[in-house]
Amino acid sequence: MFAKALFSEMLSEYNCAIATYKGSLKKFFQAIAFNLQIPTEDGNDKPLTVDALKDEILENSGEDTLLILPEAKRLTTSIRYWLEDMMSAGVTVVCLAVVNPKKEIFLEMLEIELDLPSNAHIRSIMEAEAERQGLNLTKSQLAELQPLAGRNPLLARKVIRNEKLGIKQTSQHTQYLNIMPIFFAVMVFFTVLRFVGMGTRNKPLYIFGGVAVAGLMAAKQLGSIKGAQKRLGQ
Repeated sequence: MFAKALFSEMLSEYNCAIATYKGSLKKFFQAIAFNLQIPTEDGNDKPLTVDALKDEILENSGEDTLLILPEAKRLTTSIRYWLEDMMSAGVTVVCLAVVNPKKEIFLEMLEIELDLPSNAHIRSIMEAEAERQGLNLTKSQLAELQPLAGRNPLLARKVIRNEKLGIKQTSQHTQYLNIMPIFFAVMVFFTVLRFVGMGTRNKPLYIFGGVAVAGLMAAKQLGSIKGAQKRLGQ
């Protein structure tokens, strides 16, 4: 979605191409050539080979060319070497990936980490998917379903499809780390410590255990403790 939006946005400023590698080198380079309006056939109307496509694209690209490559982690070694030549020719290359591989061409690129979609945006995606699926969901129902997807647009659509099929759903993301079991274990430990202090008439231990339990109970009332565990897609 972001890649297509970027492609549309930059069309007025650059000669843009967008392509996702899905296992076929020829189709990948043909897609780039098609976007850049570069011929994919020779003078005899025969399809160009992969190497010929690479050379043709390279010869017809320059500083006004922008390549947008979603799912950059899939790019093969040969594609990455070719991209080095493209970058040397002044081509602007935008690679989109969940995690920066931090090798070869990726080391030369400026890394920008995008913010996660807002909850409101995820809910709007779910609402649009529900409408597309012919499913009538109220705002309260969407609010109940949204936590199942976290802030992942792909999971948001999947949750709606599952809802239409009547499939029982649980959280499908690892966006948050829940440490409540550890929290309760620590609270039990301090409770036991308090009783030990009481039984042995150890006043400092008794007071420490009581204060610790009270502090943990107060923290629990403030809300569950959660933190980001992984980037979306990992």
